[in-house]
Amino acid sequence: MICSQCPRRCGALRTPERGSGICAMPETPLVARAALHQWEEPPISGTRGAGTVFFAGCALRCVFCQNRAISRTPVGRPMDQEALYALFLDLAAQGAHNIDLVTPSHYAHFLSRVLERPLPVPVVWNSSAYECPETLAALEGKVQIYLPDLKYLTPALAKSCSGAEDYPQYATAAIEEMVRQVGPPVIEDGIMRRGVIIRHLLLPGRLSEAKRVMDWVAERFPRGKVLFSLMSQYLPWGPARSIPGLDRPLRPSEVRAAQSYMAALGLEGFTQDPAAADSAYIPPFEEDL
Repeated sequence: MICSQCPRRCGALRTPERGSGICAMPETPLVARAALHQWEEPPISGTRGAGTVFFAGCALRCVFCQNRAISRTPVGRPMDQEALYALFLDLAAQGAHNIDLVTPSHYAHFLSRVLERPLPVPVVWNSSAYECPETLAALEGKVQIYLPDLKYLTPALAKSCSGAEDYPQYATAAIEEMVRQVGPPVIEDGIMRRGVIIRHLLLPGRLSEAKRVMDWVAERFPRGKVLFSLMSQYLPWGPARSIPGLDRPLRPSEVRAAQSYMAALGLEGFTQDPAAADSAYIPPFEEDL
């Protein structure tokens, strides 16, 4: 395939066996890890865990990426449509509350075909939100829960931290498309069945950016339309270890200030325990396959 499904529109030739372009991934998905996962938001993980499937590759180049071991390298097990569908069914049979697809965007064309067959649990699209709305439109009716990041609204910050100056315009448009598709959150017995949770990872020294993101969510969506997840799990990782300003953990005062701002805006959702800023929470890849 000649790929133009993400905002990079790099026109890469991706064959079932070989990748190229920005994501460097083949057309056939590479699964780096699949297992029950307890570390998502409470209504996603629930009591039994999300059936999380981590895909190799990414169209972004985040300097602090904690999944760097798989986001830049074609690692993992290639799975055709039948194998991937069987994996989803197996996770559901293990008790997963949902099928949680992590960094799936560069395989959207493939996953859209896999998801034409129904599953016994909701599908979660867990992404960076660096996506084309028209690509997401092909998933309508196949994805019940969207779990997008909203990393930045400032183009210069998006460029310096993720190599994508156009991230804000695409991410906001993608999130609006997600909300259009699935509507307001539906939670039954503590488990999410439908809806959108917008995530934001608080970065050190970037409290003002977190406030811009929260302002946008509060202004764009009426109360009850989406949920918001303020994440404080940042660790200096990869190149970020040597970038001034990003080379330190969050200060407790930054976390408290961001949480207070979220509460003052009346955003409904979740705040993360700062204890999550621990490398122990980064999953082992290429296990449980």
